[in-house]
Amino acid sequence: MIITLSLKDPDGVANSIQESLLQSLENVREDLSEEEIESIMDVRQERILTALEPWVQFGEYVGIEIDTETNTAKVLGA
Repeated sequence: MIITLSLKDPDGVANSIQESLLQSLENVREDLSEEEIESIMDVRQERILTALEPWVQFGEYVGIEIDTETNTAKVLGA
């Protein structure tokens, strides 16, 4: 059976990106000011949002198709 999910989560995508960005800066945070960290995060967040556009629409809509027979899932294009 194939099940298609349409998810809307305005905070989920943004929060996940923020968490990933903070983790990526973990090793250099002590060398940077808060202003520098915010600047880097802003630039990287825009880059990530652009990269996610094929799968995430408006920063919050995601479609997922799950095939219970093959036990697979794929993200549908926005």
